Amino acid sequence: MRRVPVHEKVKVPLIKNIAFALKIVWQADKRLLLGYLVNYTADRVFSLFIQNILFLKVLLSIIDGEGTFEDYVRYLLMFLGCSVFLKAINWYANYINQAATKNVLKQLNNKVFAKATELDVSCYENPEFYDKYQRATNILSWSYFDAICSATAMIVGGVLSLALVIGTVTAIDPAYLLFLCPVCLVFIIEIFKSKVVYNRDLEMTGNNRTKAYIQRTVFLKDFSKDMRTSNIFLVLMERFRASIDANIVILKKYGVKLFVYSMVSSFFSEFLPIIGTYAFAGYQFVYGKNLTVSGFSVVLSSINSVREATLGIADSFDMMTQMAYYFHNLREFFDYEPEIVGGTEICGEFESLEFRNVSFRYPSAKKDTLKNVSFTINKGETVALVGANGAGKSTIVKLLLRFYDVTGGEILYNGKNMKEYDLESLRNSYGAVFQDYKNFAVSVFENILCHECTEEEKAFAQKALEQSGIWEKISTLPKGGDTVLTKEFEKDGAGLSGGENQKVSVARLFAKDFQFAVLDEPSSALDPIAEYKMYENLIEVTGGKTALYISHRLSSAVLSDRIIVIGEGRVLEEGTHGELMSRNGEYSRMFSLQASSYNGQKEGEDDE
Repeated sequence: MRRVPVHEKVKVPLIKNIAFALKIVWQADKRLLLGYLVNYTADRVFSLFIQNILFLKVLLSIIDGEGTFEDYVRYLLMFLGCSVFLKAINWYANYINQAATKNVLKQLNNKVFAKATELDVSCYENPEFYDKYQRATNILSWSYFDAICSATAMIVGGVLSLALVIGTVTAIDPAYLLFLCPVCLVFIIEIFKSKVVYNRDLEMTGNNRTKAYIQRTVFLKDFSKDMRTSNIFLVLMERFRASIDANIVILKKYGVKLFVYSMVSSFFSEFLPIIGTYAFAGYQFVYGKNLTVSGFSVVLSSINSVREATLGIADSFDMMTQMAYYFHNLREFFDYEPEIVGGTEICGEFESLEFRNVSFRYPSAKKDTLKNVSFTINKGETVALVGANGAGKSTIVKLLLRFYDVTGGEILYNGKNMKEYDLESLRNSYGAVFQDYKNFAVSVFENILCHECTEEEKAFAQKALEQSGIWEKISTLPKGGDTVLTKEFEKDGAGLSGGENQKVSVARLFAKDFQFAVLDEPSSALDPIAEYKMYENLIEVTGGKTALYISHRLSSAVLSDRIIVIGEGRVLEEGTHGELMSRNGEYSRMFSLQASSYNGQKEGEDDE
């Protein structure tokens, strides 16, 4: 598969996208498409041909004297039997479709979720990608996969019934085909109409994403305090109204085109066939003397069936072509190939990590975040990485975890370029805690071990919680470590403070078998005393292993074997705490400012 850039403008292949949509639905659960095909085909053929044409023709023929009352009763019973059989088919097909819809939704969700875990981290910083991702996931949230199956079935059933009806009319007089030919133009018109609808929705995607963000934010606990103590709610509502106003402008922009297409479509699908056929049939009946009452009635009924079938096919064709545009986004999403790909080497026991003349620039940035950075970390070392906000510390963490690749130089893991290692093997060798830590709406134990836990595993998770200093709090919760970390889904769930949540996140590291610990501001929500104690525990637990700490509180850096000072994307200093203090450089200045702040002498600087 090729990698499809998110900014690439491509011509949307309708047939290919429809085939793709039906294929993935068929693979997920073929019963969904089959159920719709059986249901709609039987319904269309029965209502438009058997009921409106065939039974009417038989009834009128008997009235004209071409049959007996016994024939009428026999055909009536046959019609009743067909009707009952159709109802049974409809009931069973609907029952099957309900189960199949849920199964397809589950299967496609699983595919989308699995694909989402393969995306590059850079994708989440690209608004254009988010728009594409939202349009792709709309297929699931709005059941477009169900709609394209029903549209396909409606077209198949409509075409089959239309062919039977046209065959009946042609048998009466082939001249009627002249009035039915304009129907073919309707499908061409619907293709252009669907493209306009898609372009309209495409322009509205960004506005809809803004609206969805605001609707979600207003109800989130994380934002509730700021909402109530500031004017930010008014700012958000202004953005919300602006998005709605922008969508109204877009709707007006495309409204005239859609109206014109709808009118032209109605002209060819209803006006010409109905008026033309009625006029010709009336002429034949009055002046031609070759059209019987039953034939005249059948022709008129047939035209209504043609009209109904045509409208159904046109609407379904319109729906299918619209769905094809949306499935194009899903197909691009599944075809996306990450730029960060692993090699074949499996990481062995960690020996060394080297940044060799590393430079890096974010995709949308105009200048390098890191410039010619070089340092080495050896097995068993405890290294602190310090620097002012924006110095590039967190970027270094992203690079060594291969969330991004360097734009210059190379990173060596055990003497080999990191790109040679299998990506999962490389990342599993690290135990990482990030400054923007996240805990999930599952139990505390499951947050620690990242899977459902046995009783034996729970004891192991409890030890990790004790080491992070949070078990005493967790043990007081209604269900202890089995308590869910949110009150959103369970009334007995836990609402922890920022510092408590951070300790739970750190406990995840204690429970992991890692080669190299990476801690990016793991104590930002802790007070200095709790932070110092946590670092002591970390050093004890990671004894004999390698650890890289990033912290803006330099008192904790004293515990490290070595300190690397980063500034403006470069390595400014490197050494032990004592060595760096004796140099009276950047580290000494930063440490002195923080020390004076702790002693109450003057206000210190918050670096990050």
